[in-house]
Amino acid sequence: MKNKIALITGGAGFIGSNLAHRLLNRGYQVIVLDNFQSGHKSNIEHLPIKIVEGDIRNRETVESAVQGVEVIFHLAASVGNKRSIDFPIDDAEINVLGTLTVLEAARKFGVRKIVTSSSAGIFGELKILPIREDHPIEPDSPYGCTKLCEEKLCLSYAKLYPLEVVCLRYFNVYGPNQRFDAYGNVIPIFVFKMLQNEKITIFGDGEQTRDFVHVYDVVQANIKAAESIGVSGAFNIASGKSITINHLVNLITKNHNAQIEYSSKRPGDVLHSLADITLAKEKFNF
Repeated sequence: MKNKIALITGGAGFIGSNLAHRLLNRGYQVIVLDNFQSGHKSNIEHLPIKIVEGDIRNRETVESAVQGVEVIFHLAASVGNKRSIDFPIDDAEINVLGTLTVLEAARKFGVRKIVTSSSAGIFGELKILPIREDHPIEPDSPYGCTKLCEEKLCLSYAKLYPLEVVCLRYFNVYGPNQRFDAYGNVIPIFVFKMLQNEKITIFGDGEQTRDFVHVYDVVQANIKAAESIGVSGAFNIASGKSITINHLVNLITKNHNAQIEYSSKRPGDVLHSLADITLAKEKFNF
């Protein structure tokens, strides 16, 4: 796949910056579109890429970045249940209207494929484990709702136009370049608090389970989905294994005298999570 041009929206963020590294190693020309609200220039400024600073809700900015591009990795988003509860209007504007702006530019300029980042948050509280792609969809937060809308918009464009679209439903992603503030993932938050000798707070009784997947595996999924021919649809991206939060904390704090406290369950948090990743294996060898 030499001399291919890829656009990464949100490319200065956690997953996007890791993806940019890997695409360069595979011979892609890489363009990053980011407004640097949550992504960091330090993640990508040393890379031989083109950086377009701007917002995915701005049509002119998006169109200027999309021209000549063969594949778009759409990662720009307002991420997480807590952020969506705190800022529901921003969440909808970015995840829905921003996605629509990207789709329209892709249609206008003849992009071959879009790989968009969705979320297990679309499922809501789980009824059957492991979760297949056809599990009932009842999101419990504005984030889950906007990500579901994003998926439906993308898949409708794949039906209407000569545009392939793959929606990757991420479960709990962790790894390098991940933020550790209130809107980050539980793993870097726990590690940071332990290293700062601060209390680690577990919401609920800690027996809730999560399916954690490393960002390098998520990057692999993005590239395999992009390079697949004739594949559109929605796919779970996870490890296919689960762990309790209590067990996770024990692993992280082993050999450390960490302070641990329990608090009430947070709104929008599901109790259990475990993905079936068979379909992604079958369709693009994840």
